[in-house]
Amino acid sequence: MNRERAAVCHCLLIETDSDGLVLVDTGIGTADLQHPDRSLGADWVAYAQPALNPEECALHQVVRLGYAPRDVRHIVLTHLHRDHTGGLPDFPHARVHVHPDEYRSVTDPAAAHHRYSLDRFMPSHRAHGPLLTPALPALAAESSEWFGFPGVARPQGMACELLLVPLPGHSAGHAGIAVRDGGGRWLLHAGDAYMYHGELEHTPPLSHPVLEPVQQGAQTDAAARVATRDRLRALRHDHADEVTVFSAHDPWELSRLAAPGHVT
Repeated sequence: MNRERAAVCHCLLIETDSDGLVLVDTGIGTADLQHPDRSLGADWVAYAQPALNPEECALHQVVRLGYAPRDVRHIVLTHLHRDHTGGLPDFPHARVHVHPDEYRSVTDPAAAHHRYSLDRFMPSHRAHGPLLTPALPALAAESSEWFGFPGVARPQGMACELLLVPLPGHSAGHAGIAVRDGGGRWLLHAGDAYMYHGELEHTPPLSHPVLEPVQQGAQTDAAARVATRDRLRALRHDHADEVTVFSAHDPWELSRLAAPGHVT
């Protein structure tokens, strides 16, 4: 196994011609740093031990790239867990897009996962009233599949080619975010569908001894999660020349993508 590294909250910033900046997931936010126990939950902070480094917050990184916070017009979330939504209050003007199943899980009291999902979508991250918007199923004229993954949805009011690809098991409406990079390849931000590259790259799948218990504790459907992982393994194997898959918390994957010479 690779040498020890701290887990990350891997976000993706997309420059578009039509929709301004699009941020995929938001990680830990600046407000979380001020009162982490209250904002993120004392038990979670004690267990996860987040770095709470202001320079790592999405807001600071956007500004460091020369943009203003308001340039981020859209946020697309893989799901609504606290380590993915902390930056929402830093971009209160942005429209926030989620898969319709994830949207339903926090807005419909009759949904099976409503109470569970609200517990995971932290009150501090939604107190400002984020512009939460369900993505729309693909139009009849479009394919509802992406490399064989069914149920693809598109964010409302966005012209750029960005898709929410259902990757069930981790949360009620967990989805990967697929977008083309500058070279025409697809990038798939797979969120928490898996947490360690060994799950896709090794045969049999190799889980991380620290991250695997986290994954099992958070999942809503174990069988669905394993099936999703196996489909991602097949995607990586069969379409490595077309798609780059990465997860939210694997620091080795982040290092590869951030290496000099890697164009995204």
